[in-house]
Amino acid sequence: MRRGDREVVGEDRIREILDKGGVVRIAFNDGDFPYIVPMNYGYDLSEGRLVLFTHGALEGRKVDLARRNPNVGFEIDCEVASLSGGDNPCRYSAHYSSIIGFGRLSVLEDPADKIAGLKCLMKTQTGRDFSFTEQMARPVSVFRLDCAGFTAKSRQP
Repeated sequence: MRRGDREVVGEDRIREILDKGGVVRIAFNDGDFPYIVPMNYGYDLSEGRLVLFTHGALEGRKVDLARRNPNVGFEIDCEVASLSGGDNPCRYSAHYSSIIGFGRLSVLEDPADKIAGLKCLMKTQTGRDFSFTEQMARPVSVFRLDCAGFTAKSRQP
């Protein structure tokens, strides 16, 4: 990381960013150009290991790309606000917190795994615990992103 003074370390602070972010942007490999999709997520962070869960339709470009090449990049940001530079346009900047990383995305097939992923997603998004049945999980794809590496960064007032 070029700006080590902005690096965020410690699971508690990383969790704060994950709790505030709400949306992950996943960059799929699609030939000559990436395909980036914003998605709601759930997460599990333990001992520096980050796993994200998202969901979507049973078929379509995301599912096809995830199966063709599971190597993806991702980005989550929050607390973004412009920082005025007054009359000097070169002095403008922004406050932010972000997490950027990469990993392997899998499409979960086992109903119990899908249910666990959906529970995690809803807990992250709402702060509440929900129950799911196999019937409820059947009509959606649930994706699991095992992060191979990530960095967290913040510039706050």
